[in-house]
Amino acid sequence: MEKPRRILVANTPRLMREAVLKTLADQPDLEIVGEVTDEAEIRSRIQATLPDLVVIALDDSEDRPLICDLLLREFPRLRIIAVASRRDRTISYWASVHIHSNDVETSPAGILNAVRNSAPTSRNLMC
Repeated sequence: MEKPRRILVANTPRLMREAVLKTLADQPDLEIVGEVTDEAEIRSRIQATLPDLVVIALDDSEDRPLICDLLLREFPRLRIIAVASRRDRTISYWASVHIHSNDVETSPAGILNAVRNSAPTSRNLMC
């Protein structure tokens, strides 16, 4: 049996964080390794918990959140899912030679698929 994918949930808005935690709960292939309410603590929690994936809040701009670049430079194997509830948008970020992203269906199924790295992409963007 494959090891569960380790997830750190770091969404600042409480309701969004609770919705993400509820979506991920009781999934046998996923393990929540922590919850962060302060963005300043994300880096240290990643170092302490060694997650495969971090779920963060996506702000209202069209720009990739700065924290993605910082985290992916330091933790290049990390995947990040950014969720924006007000814009009904979810984006998955990962690093290779470049930082990539793709839009994710903003629904429990879409987020679960992105967490499992099998989300269908509506468009791939190379940043």
